[in-house]
This record gives sequence, structure tokens and C-alpha cells, in this order.
Amino acid sequence: MMEGPVDLMPDSATWAGIADRVAELAPDLLVTNEMPFGPWLAASAAYDAARAAESVRLHEAGLTALAALQVPAVVSSRPVPAGDRLANEAFALQGGRYTALHHKQFFPEEPGFFEATWFRPAMDGFQVFEVGGIRLGVQLCTELMFNERSRRYGREGAELIVVPRASGASVGRWLTAGAMAALVSGCYVVSSNRAGRTAQGQVFGGRAFAFQPDGEVLAQSTDTESIVVVDVDPARSRAQQSQYPCYVKE
Repeated sequence: MMEGPVDLMPDSATWAGIADRVAELAPDLLVTNEMPFGPWLAASAAYDAARAAESVRLHEAGLTALAALQVPAVVSSRPVPAGDRLANEAFALQGGRYTALHHKQFFPEEPGFFEATWFRPAMDGFQVFEVGGIRLGVQLCTELMFNERSRRYGREGAELIVVPRASGASVGRWLTAGAMAALVSGCYVVSSNRAGRTAQGQVFGGRAFAFQPDGEVLAQSTDTESIVVVDVDPARSRAQQSQYPCYVKE
């Protein structure tokens, strides 16, 4: 999991530094923040087709940069064309093989996050996939606030929920949501976030985090370490799913 800096470019010195640190840590699975490359489109209240196309292009270049990390599995998201708007597509890269996992289904619409203006889903979401040897589901940012989706993932055999985010300065609510997602699903929950202040003054809160299947915090990013590796044991998730409150019938 990681904090991705604002306005990150896949051919920049900043990205090269991130790649070097990832190589040093050598994770089996890397979870990035939501749509990690380029400007945050949803800061604008008006859809702009040219800016949308540029973000698509940047994230296509980002696929090459992510594949070059030589990490066995990467989960991220990117904008893809969806008619007259974009879809926010979560995907996995494994050995250079691309798999679309999920389209974001739920969108905020407020200053800094006019996502309903920019995005709409073009495929279903909330399916369980095996990625990097573990069964996982995706909840993109705001979707983490929907506990019923987390609970369903656990019921459908997920062992890990990954949460790429681009959330604001308020961190506490996201930690609460992450803990609750783990508690109701019996899954590990791992989330990465965009971090820093844009030239226009919008602040992203950073704070990548991981929770254990019992809802207890496992790790968080810090001011000195923006990329953090944690150990995930699928057997522990499966065992937790027979415990309270996961076993309680609806």
C-alpha cells in the first residue's frame, strides 16, 4: 500500500523514486491509490472532453510504468472511455496481463469531488477475483462507505478487500470505514490514497492503511514511510469469517 503524490507523472523523477522503493521492498502485490497519474479531474464541476482524453492517455502510459515495476501483481484504477463520460476502472496487472476487475459504482458530487459529473460505470462491479494468489474484491474510495458491499465480499469468499482512494484531508472517517469493512467481512482491508496539496489548493489526506480481518489496525503509512508492506494470511481471513459478526445471518 502507498501514498501517491498529487499530479504524479509516469515518466517523472518522482515516479522513478517510487519505483526504486518498490523494488527495494519487493511486495507480492502492490495496491496504488485511485487513478494515480496526472491531475485530479473531478476537482472541476464541468466535464472537459479534452482533459478526459489526456487523463486516459496518461494512465495508458502509466500501465507501462506499472508493468515495469516487476511486481508479481498490481491493483490500481484508471479512467477509460464510457460514451460521453469516463468510467473509473479498477484493474489487475499480473505478468503484463491486464484484467478489468470493477467499475466504480457510487460517486460523490461536491466541491473537489464532482465525480458524478465525470464518471459513470460501463460494467458491473463487486465481483471476487483471484489476484496474486489471494481472493480479493475492490471498493474504490467512496464505495468503502457501503458496508453491505464489504459484508457481501466476505460472504462470497474474498480474503482481501483493496481500496484505492483519492480522499481529502479528513482521515478519521476513512480509518473507521476501513475497520468496519474488515469487521463485517472478515477480510483484510488494504487502502492506498493520494497525498499532498495541488497547485489549486486541494488537499488529499494520504494515510495508506491496512486492517486485520478482526477489524484491528495492522499498519499505516507515516510521514517518513509512504510505502508500507504488510503480511496477509488468507487462512486467517477464512477463520475469521466463521466468527462474530460475520456468521450472523441477515
